[in-house]
Amino acid sequence: MNQARGLYKISRPLSTLSGALAVVLGGYVAGVGNWGNIFLATVATILISSAANAWNDYMDIEIDKINQPQRPLPSGMVSPRVVLVFSFIAAGLSIIIAAFINPAAFVIALSSAILLYIYSWRLKSTVLLGNATVAFISALSAIFGGVAAGNVIPSLWLAAIIFTAIMGREVLKTMADYEGDLRQRCRTISTVWGRRPARIIFFVLSWITLGMMMLPYLFRVYSPIYAYIVVFGVYPVLVYILVKVNRYRTGPQLERLSQLMKYDFLIWFVAVLLGAQVW
Repeated sequence: MNQARGLYKISRPLSTLSGALAVVLGGYVAGVGNWGNIFLATVATILISSAANAWNDYMDIEIDKINQPQRPLPSGMVSPRVVLVFSFIAAGLSIIIAAFINPAAFVIALSSAILLYIYSWRLKSTVLLGNATVAFISALSAIFGGVAAGNVIPSLWLAAIIFTAIMGREVLKTMADYEGDLRQRCRTISTVWGRRPARIIFFVLSWITLGMMMLPYLFRVYSPIYAYIVVFGVYPVLVYILVKVNRYRTGPQLERLSQLMKYDFLIWFVAVLLGAQVW
């Protein structure tokens, strides 16, 4: 029972849900239906996200003993071997399911799995390259939904916004994990360039995201309800985070702001769902 609870936590349901919702939105804005394939793509995404999270925690056991000691692996809730087996099985099932959708979906699933494993193995401890990899794969979720539905073009708006938003959040996470990463000699933008440059880049990416979120409305791709939700629902939270991210914040405080940013994305998903003119 303890092991099962540990695997559930290690799969990070909320993070996995965000990727799944991006797939659903990518399929939804395609405007062609085909919900059977979109459902398969969503399941495949949940599995590969869970696999990647498990692999990431497996590779980060020592770092998490400092940064996140309450996580399942450093706390002893689940064994490393169980986590490794779970990761490989989930990844394999994801690729198999994608193969039943269409060849393009299979290629995306296989490429994403390879990139995610390489990320935790080699790319994570790099300046910005690892962050860009996570942002790219997150953006690819929306495209995956469009590919599964059979109309990828409308999902490109989503992918562009998701990329900049996740890139900013990834930089914020390097600031939150600064102490542990420094002790483990992980090369991140915060440990190599310093926390102040990382903070500046986070601000730049966040403001770019704010601007990009409004483009679908300005280009008349989405209806006014989208703009209203973004302006009154998404923007206030993101501006609050920008104000709170300063040099006096501790790692745990920055981690909470990072989590808040994730919740803010869910409001944006609602804006797309209500504002996309798909019919």
